[in-house]
Amino acid sequence: MGSKVKAEHDCASNGTGRMHCVEWRDMEKCAAEWDSLAARAAEANPFFESWYLLASLRHLPRTRMVKILCFERDGELAGLLPVVRSSRYYRWPLPHISSWLHENCFCGVPLVATGAEQAFWQALLRWTDRNPGGALFLHMRGMVLGGPLHEALGAVATETPRQVEVVHAETRAMLASTLSPEAYLETSLSGKKRKELRRQTSRLAEQGTLRVERRTDAADVGEWCTHFLRLERSGWKGRSGSALASAECTSALFRDSLGAAAARGRLERLSLTLDGRPIAMLATFLTPPGAFSFKTAFDEDFSRFSPECCCSERTCRFSHAET
Repeated sequence: MGSKVKAEHDCASNGTGRMHCVEWRDMEKCAAEWDSLAARAAEANPFFESWYLLASLRHLPRTRMVKILCFERDGELAGLLPVVRSSRYYRWPLPHISSWLHENCFCGVPLVATGAEQAFWQALLRWTDRNPGGALFLHMRGMVLGGPLHEALGAVATETPRQVEVVHAETRAMLASTLSPEAYLETSLSGKKRKELRRQTSRLAEQGTLRVERRTDAADVGEWCTHFLRLERSGWKGRSGSALASAECTSALFRDSLGAAAARGRLERLSLTLDGRPIAMLATFLTPPGAFSFKTAFDEDFSRFSPECCCSERTCRFSHAET
Protein backbone atom coordinates (compact mmCIF):
# COMPACT_ATOMS: atom_id res chain seq x y z
CA MET A 1 0.00 0.00 0.00
CA GLY A 2 2.92 2.36 0.67
CA SER A 3 3.62 2.58 -3.05
CA LYS A 4 0.01 3.53 -3.84
CA VAL A 5 -0.45 6.54 -1.58
CA LYS A 6 1.69 9.45 -0.57
CA ALA A 7 2.14 9.28 3.19
CA GLU A 8 3.03 12.14 5.48
CA HIS A 9 6.49 12.17 6.99
CA ASP A 10 5.10 11.26 10.40
CA CYS A 11 5.08 7.49 10.78
CA ALA A 12 5.94 4.88 13.37
CA SER A 13 7.22 1.38 12.78
CA ASN A 14 8.99 -1.60 14.28
CA GLY A 15 9.17 -5.30 13.58
CA THR A 16 5.42 -5.79 14.08
CA GLY A 17 4.24 -3.26 11.50
CA ARG A 18 4.18 0.35 10.37
CA MET A 19 1.66 3.11 11.04
CA HIS A 20 1.51 6.13 8.76
CA CYS A 21 -0.84 9.03 8.21
CA VAL A 22 -2.29 9.89 4.79
CA GLU A 23 -4.72 12.37 3.30
CA TRP A 24 -8.15 10.76 3.02
CA ARG A 25 -8.46 11.57 -0.67
CA ASP A 26 -5.35 9.47 -1.33
CA MET A 27 -7.28 6.47 -0.02
CA GLU A 28 -9.85 6.63 -2.83
CA LYS A 29 -7.42 4.74 -5.06
CA CYS A 30 -7.02 1.97 -2.46
CA ALA A 31 -10.64 0.80 -2.21
CA ALA A 32 -9.85 -2.79 -3.23
CA GLU A 33 -7.19 -3.21 -0.54
CA TRP A 34 -9.46 -1.45 1.95
CA ASP A 35 -12.31 -3.85 1.12
CA SER A 36 -9.93 -6.79 1.60
CA LEU A 37 -9.13 -5.51 5.10
CA ALA A 38 -12.84 -5.26 5.92
CA ALA A 39 -13.34 -8.88 4.84
CA ARG A 40 -10.81 -10.13 7.39
CA ALA A 41 -11.46 -7.61 10.17
CA ALA A 42 -11.38 -8.82 13.77
CA GLU A 43 -14.42 -6.67 14.52
CA ALA A 44 -16.90 -5.50 11.91
CA ASN A 45 -17.52 -1.78 11.46
CA PRO A 46 -19.29 -0.87 8.21
CA PHE A 47 -19.01 2.84 9.03
CA PHE A 48 -15.23 2.67 8.56
CA GLU A 49 -15.38 0.59 5.39
CA SER A 50 -14.38 2.29 2.14
CA TRP A 51 -17.87 2.70 0.72
CA TYR A 52 -19.26 4.45 3.81
CA LEU A 53 -16.29 6.38 5.17
CA LEU A 54 -15.30 7.83 1.78
CA ALA A 55 -18.92 8.84 1.09
CA SER A 56 -18.97 10.58 4.48
CA LEU A 57 -15.75 12.43 3.79
CA ARG A 58 -16.82 13.46 0.28
CA HIS A 59 -20.21 14.87 1.20
CA LEU A 60 -20.09 16.13 4.78
CA PRO A 61 -18.75 19.56 5.72
CA ARG A 62 -15.52 20.26 7.59
CA THR A 63 -13.70 17.07 6.56
CA ARG A 64 -10.59 18.78 5.19
CA MET A 65 -8.67 18.18 8.40
CA VAL A 66 -9.54 14.48 8.68
CA LYS A 67 -6.59 12.12 8.14
CA ILE A 68 -6.44 8.34 7.79
CA LEU A 69 -4.06 6.33 9.94
CA CYS A 70 -3.04 3.19 8.03
CA PHE A 71 -1.35 0.23 9.68
CA GLU A 72 0.68 -2.03 7.41
CA ARG A 73 2.02 -5.46 8.27
CA ASP A 74 3.85 -7.82 5.92
CA GLY A 75 3.15 -5.47 3.03
CA GLU A 76 -0.63 -5.50 3.56
CA LEU A 77 -3.09 -2.99 4.92
CA ALA A 78 -3.90 -4.42 8.37
CA GLY A 79 -5.56 -1.53 10.16
CA LEU A 80 -7.31 1.77 9.50
CA LEU A 81 -8.66 4.63 11.58
CA PRO A 82 -9.84 8.15 10.61
CA VAL A 83 -8.52 10.80 13.00
CA VAL A 84 -8.68 14.53 13.50
CA ARG A 85 -6.83 17.00 15.72
CA SER A 86 -9.06 19.14 17.90
CA SER A 87 -8.36 22.10 20.18
CA ARG A 88 -11.43 21.45 22.34
CA TYR A 89 -12.55 18.44 24.34
CA TYR A 90 -16.31 18.89 24.73
CA ARG A 91 -16.52 22.36 26.34
CA TRP A 92 -12.94 22.47 27.60
CA PRO A 93 -9.94 23.94 25.71
CA LEU A 94 -7.90 20.73 25.75
CA PRO A 95 -6.05 19.89 22.49
CA HIS A 96 -6.12 16.20 21.59
CA ILE A 97 -6.20 13.65 18.79
CA SER A 98 -9.56 11.97 18.27
CA SER A 99 -11.03 9.26 16.10
CA TRP A 100 -13.40 10.91 13.63
CA LEU A 101 -17.13 10.21 13.83
CA HIS A 102 -20.20 12.13 12.69
CA GLU A 103 -23.90 12.10 13.54
CA ASN A 104 -24.66 9.23 11.16
CA CYS A 105 -21.61 7.14 12.06
CA PHE A 106 -22.70 4.79 14.82
CA CYS A 107 -19.55 2.80 15.60
CA GLY A 108 -15.95 3.92 16.10
CA VAL A 109 -14.12 0.61 16.34
CA PRO A 110 -10.96 0.72 14.17
CA LEU A 111 -10.92 -1.60 11.17
CA VAL A 112 -8.17 -4.11 12.06
CA ALA A 113 -7.26 -7.48 10.57
CA THR A 114 -7.77 -10.53 12.76
CA GLY A 115 -4.55 -11.29 14.60
CA ALA A 116 -3.21 -7.75 14.31
CA GLU A 117 -5.19 -6.22 17.17
CA GLN A 118 -2.37 -5.65 19.66
CA ALA A 119 0.17 -4.77 16.98
CA PHE A 120 -2.25 -2.11 15.68
CA TRP A 121 -2.60 -0.43 19.08
CA GLN A 122 1.15 -0.60 19.70
CA ALA A 123 1.81 1.13 16.38
CA LEU A 124 -0.95 3.68 16.94
CA LEU A 125 0.38 4.64 20.37
CA ARG A 126 3.93 4.91 18.99
CA TRP A 127 2.62 7.19 16.26
CA THR A 128 0.82 9.47 18.73
CA ASP A 129 3.93 9.57 20.95
CA ARG A 130 6.06 10.71 18.01
CA ASN A 131 3.49 13.09 16.50
CA PRO A 132 1.65 14.70 19.40
CA GLY A 133 1.68 18.25 18.11
CA GLY A 134 -0.19 20.07 20.86
CA ALA A 135 -2.30 17.04 21.76
CA LEU A 136 -2.49 16.01 25.40
CA PHE A 137 -4.21 12.64 24.87
CA LEU A 138 -5.91 10.29 22.40
CA HIS A 139 -9.71 10.14 22.46
CA MET A 140 -11.21 6.94 21.00
CA ARG A 141 -14.90 7.48 20.32
CA GLY A 142 -17.58 4.82 19.91
CA MET A 143 -15.56 1.79 21.03
CA VAL A 144 -17.48 -1.42 21.77
CA LEU A 145 -16.62 -2.53 25.29
CA GLY A 146 -15.56 -6.15 25.62
CA GLY A 147 -14.90 -6.58 21.90
CA PRO A 148 -11.60 -7.83 20.42
CA LEU A 149 -10.24 -4.31 19.83
CA HIS A 150 -11.17 -3.03 23.28
CA GLU A 151 -9.61 -6.08 24.95
CA ALA A 152 -6.44 -5.71 22.87
CA LEU A 153 -6.17 -2.03 23.84
CA GLY A 154 -6.47 -2.99 27.50
CA ALA A 155 -3.72 -5.58 27.14
CA VAL A 156 -1.37 -3.14 25.41
CA ALA A 157 -2.09 -0.40 27.96
CA THR A 158 -1.27 -2.80 30.79
CA GLU A 159 2.05 -3.80 29.22
CA THR A 160 3.19 -0.24 28.47
CA PRO A 161 1.84 0.86 31.05
CA ARG A 162 -0.61 3.59 30.01
CA GLN A 163 -3.71 5.04 31.60
CA VAL A 164 -6.97 4.21 29.80
CA GLU A 165 -10.30 5.51 31.08
CA VAL A 166 -13.90 5.19 29.89
CA VAL A 167 -15.20 8.77 29.83
CA HIS A 168 -18.69 8.11 28.48
CA ALA A 169 -20.74 4.96 27.94
CA GLU A 170 -24.17 4.10 26.60
CA THR A 171 -26.06 0.86 26.02
CA ARG A 172 -27.46 -0.20 22.67
CA ALA A 173 -29.60 -3.18 21.74
CA MET A 174 -28.04 -6.17 20.02
CA LEU A 175 -29.82 -9.30 18.88
CA ALA A 176 -27.64 -12.38 19.38
CA SER A 177 -29.24 -15.78 18.91
CA THR A 178 -28.47 -19.15 17.35
CA LEU A 179 -32.18 -19.77 16.70
CA SER A 180 -33.87 -19.53 13.32
CA PRO A 181 -36.07 -16.43 12.81
CA GLU A 182 -39.21 -18.51 13.29
CA ALA A 183 -37.92 -20.22 16.43
CA TYR A 184 -36.68 -16.92 17.84
CA LEU A 185 -40.06 -15.28 17.33
CA GLU A 186 -41.86 -18.18 18.99
CA THR A 187 -39.45 -18.21 21.93
CA SER A 188 -39.31 -14.44 22.42
CA LEU A 189 -42.99 -13.55 22.13
CA SER A 190 -45.90 -15.09 23.94
CA GLY A 191 -48.70 -16.74 21.98
CA LYS A 192 -50.94 -13.83 22.93
CA LYS A 193 -48.47 -11.31 21.51
CA ARG A 194 -48.02 -13.27 18.26
CA LYS A 195 -51.80 -13.43 17.91
CA GLU A 196 -52.00 -9.65 18.34
CA LEU A 197 -49.35 -9.13 15.66
CA ARG A 198 -51.29 -11.32 13.25
CA ARG A 199 -54.44 -9.32 14.02
CA GLN A 200 -52.63 -6.05 13.32
CA THR A 201 -51.32 -7.43 10.03
CA SER A 202 -54.82 -8.51 8.99
CA ARG A 203 -56.25 -5.09 9.83
CA LEU A 204 -53.56 -3.39 7.77
CA ALA A 205 -54.14 -5.78 4.86
CA GLU A 206 -57.78 -4.67 4.81
CA GLN A 207 -56.55 -1.25 3.63
CA GLY A 208 -55.20 -2.63 0.35
CA THR A 209 -52.62 -4.98 -1.13
CA LEU A 210 -49.92 -5.48 1.49
CA ARG A 211 -46.48 -6.68 0.42
CA VAL A 212 -43.11 -7.20 2.11
CA GLU A 213 -40.05 -7.02 -0.11
CA ARG A 214 -36.46 -7.92 0.79
CA ARG A 215 -33.66 -6.99 -1.59
CA THR A 216 -29.92 -7.56 -1.36
CA ASP A 217 -29.08 -6.76 -4.98
CA ALA A 218 -28.05 -3.42 -6.48
CA ALA A 219 -30.98 -2.93 -8.87
CA ASP A 220 -33.09 0.22 -8.46
CA VAL A 221 -31.15 1.39 -5.40
CA GLY A 222 -31.45 5.02 -6.47
CA GLU A 223 -35.23 4.80 -6.70
CA TRP A 224 -35.40 3.00 -3.36
CA CYS A 225 -33.34 5.79 -1.77
CA THR A 226 -35.70 8.40 -3.20
CA HIS A 227 -38.71 6.67 -1.65
CA PHE A 228 -36.89 6.29 1.68
CA LEU A 229 -35.80 9.91 1.88
CA ARG A 230 -39.30 11.12 1.06
CA LEU A 231 -40.87 8.79 3.63
CA GLU A 232 -38.47 9.73 6.41
CA ARG A 233 -38.90 13.44 5.75
CA SER A 234 -42.70 13.12 5.91
CA GLY A 235 -42.58 12.26 9.61
CA TRP A 236 -41.27 13.69 12.84
CA LYS A 237 -37.68 13.80 11.63
CA GLY A 238 -38.68 16.07 8.79
CA ARG A 239 -40.58 18.35 11.16
CA SER A 240 -37.59 18.55 13.49
CA GLY A 241 -35.11 19.07 10.65
CA SER A 242 -33.16 15.88 11.44
CA ALA A 243 -34.22 13.81 8.41
CA LEU A 244 -31.49 12.83 5.98
CA ALA A 245 -33.25 14.80 3.26
CA SER A 246 -33.24 17.93 5.44
CA ALA A 247 -29.70 18.65 4.20
CA GLU A 248 -28.18 18.03 0.81
CA CYS A 249 -24.96 16.63 2.32
CA THR A 250 -26.68 13.86 4.33
CA SER A 251 -29.01 13.04 1.45
CA ALA A 252 -25.98 12.61 -0.82
CA LEU A 253 -24.19 10.53 1.84
CA PHE A 254 -27.20 8.20 2.06
CA ARG A 255 -27.46 7.73 -1.70
CA ASP A 256 -23.73 7.33 -2.26
CA SER A 257 -23.11 4.91 0.60
CA LEU A 258 -26.15 2.71 -0.09
CA GLY A 259 -25.31 2.48 -3.77
CA ALA A 260 -21.72 1.46 -3.02
CA ALA A 261 -22.80 -0.98 -0.29
CA ALA A 262 -25.30 -2.63 -2.64
CA ALA A 263 -22.64 -3.00 -5.34
CA ARG A 264 -20.56 -4.97 -2.82
CA GLY A 265 -23.45 -7.10 -1.58
CA ARG A 266 -23.38 -5.36 1.80
CA LEU A 267 -26.88 -3.86 1.78
CA GLU A 268 -30.26 -5.32 2.74
CA ARG A 269 -33.37 -3.30 1.83
CA LEU A 270 -36.69 -4.11 3.46
CA SER A 271 -39.90 -2.44 2.30
CA LEU A 272 -43.49 -2.77 3.46
CA THR A 273 -45.79 -1.45 0.74
CA LEU A 274 -49.53 -0.88 0.61
CA ASP A 275 -50.94 -0.79 -2.92
CA GLY A 276 -47.38 -0.26 -4.12
CA ARG A 277 -46.76 2.70 -1.80
CA PRO A 278 -43.93 2.30 0.76
CA ILE A 279 -45.22 2.74 4.30
CA ALA A 280 -42.20 1.33 6.16
CA MET A 281 -38.58 0.88 5.05
CA LEU A 282 -35.34 -0.33 6.62
CA ALA A 283 -31.75 -0.16 5.37
CA THR A 284 -29.33 -2.63 6.96
CA PHE A 285 -25.58 -3.03 6.42
CA LEU A 286 -24.58 -6.69 6.10
CA THR A 287 -21.40 -7.67 7.95
CA PRO A 288 -21.41 -11.50 8.05
CA PRO A 289 -22.06 -13.21 10.35
CA GLY A 290 -23.99 -10.20 11.66
CA ALA A 291 -25.53 -6.96 10.45
CA PHE A 292 -25.98 -3.31 11.47
CA SER A 293 -29.45 -1.78 11.13
CA PHE A 294 -28.77 1.67 9.69
CA LYS A 295 -31.88 3.73 8.98
CA THR A 296 -35.62 3.11 9.24
CA ALA A 297 -38.60 5.19 8.11
CA PHE A 298 -42.35 4.77 8.36
CA ASP A 299 -45.58 6.49 7.39
CA GLU A 300 -47.10 7.98 10.53
CA ASP A 301 -50.58 7.85 8.98
CA PHE A 302 -50.49 4.11 9.65
CA SER A 303 -49.16 4.28 13.19
CA ARG A 304 -52.34 2.69 14.57
CA PHE A 305 -51.26 -0.56 12.89
CA SER A 306 -47.80 -0.52 14.41
CA PRO A 307 -46.92 -3.45 16.68
CA GLU A 308 -46.53 -2.50 20.31
CA CYS A 309 -43.03 -2.33 21.71
CA CYS A 310 -42.13 -5.43 23.66
CA CYS A 311 -39.10 -6.57 25.57
CA SER A 312 -37.43 -9.93 25.09
CA GLU A 313 -35.28 -11.76 27.55
CA ARG A 314 -33.16 -12.89 24.61
CA THR A 315 -32.30 -9.37 23.48
CA CYS A 316 -28.67 -8.76 24.40
CA ARG A 317 -27.03 -5.38 24.86
CA PHE A 318 -23.54 -4.09 24.27
CA SER A 319 -21.82 -1.07 25.76
CA HIS A 320 -20.69 1.65 23.42
CA ALA A 321 -18.01 3.83 24.95
CA GLU A 322 -15.39 6.50 24.53
CA THR A 323 -11.89 6.00 25.92
